[in-house]
Amino acid sequence: MSTQAGGSSDAAAIAVTLGDPCGIGPEIVVKACNDPRLDAALRDRLIVVGDPGLLQREAERLGLPAPRVAEVALPGGPLPADLPVGRVDPRAGDAAYRFVVHAAGMAMRGEVAAVVTAPLAKEAMHAAGHAYPGHTELLAECAGGADVRMMLANDELRTVLVSIHVPLIEAIARVRRDNVLSTIRIADAALRHAGIERPRLAVAGLNPHAGESGMFGREEIEQIAPAVAQARAEGIDASGPWPPDTVFMRARGFGEFDAVIAMYHDQGLIPVKYLGLDDGVNVTIGLPFVRTSPDHGTAFDIAGRPGPDGRGLADPRSLLAAIRQAARLARVSGPAH
Repeated sequence: MSTQAGGSSDAAAIAVTLGDPCGIGPEIVVKACNDPRLDAALRDRLIVVGDPGLLQREAERLGLPAPRVAEVALPGGPLPADLPVGRVDPRAGDAAYRFVVHAAGMAMRGEVAAVVTAPLAKEAMHAAGHAYPGHTELLAECAGGADVRMMLANDELRTVLVSIHVPLIEAIARVRRDNVLSTIRIADAALRHAGIERPRLAVAGLNPHAGESGMFGREEIEQIAPAVAQARAEGIDASGPWPPDTVFMRARGFGEFDAVIAMYHDQGLIPVKYLGLDDGVNVTIGLPFVRTSPDHGTAFDIAGRPGPDGRGLADPRSLLAAIRQAARLARVSGPAH
């Protein structure tokens, strides 16, 4: 692979952000870009968005070739070689933020077909003065305030969230007809774009037993059911509200649904993550470009630690899944140009 992408563009390329430099992002990015489990043509399409010096040092540590990189100019200059690994550092948080903004800009200008983001540390990003709850909200701002949702997916289950990184009491307050309806519409459009002709969407209830006809809460009657009815009137194959303790099993085990609309973060993410962190992919839907990420965090506890083979403990499988998913969603195939 070439070591520098500079300002060149390839509309069929996939930008991969380096993530928090103090976490496992650099390690899994270098590993993924060299992993034979990825098709060679797809590996050739990857452009890492980050700090070239850090990327080169990590490649040397792992004994692997350095991927090509789109350099991001940092206000304080290149990241120092002695940046502490495995700890929160505002310099790393600022760099991670700028990597994402740069990659989003590439996608908005049509220079890349998709963006795959390695994990960032919210605490480090906040310490650097960038007060975003996570990637999703930052990317929505980069896209001009797009109405976006988080979808977590693996080969067995897809869930789309009405609310994301907010306290549970606020998440409950956001279970409103317009929010639920918007989520159903965004999910339907995203799955149609992914090639599902008429997505079957199951809408979970908020309360136990989906409220049990109002005995355990009225959100299902007053907010969720009207949203489902309006979606169906628009030709969307939505149903519910279904009891949340069984609807995920129905989607996964019995294949009744193509995705489940979950009312809040943990309701939707726990079922997917329970099936395995290595295969889960986070997809931001509603953006004007494709964005995916692995379903795990920065793993400071193992960052920089050598594995039995001398190449580090971090496993790139979830990042590989995110890259493959991005390629599918962006309809990227064939040799690079």
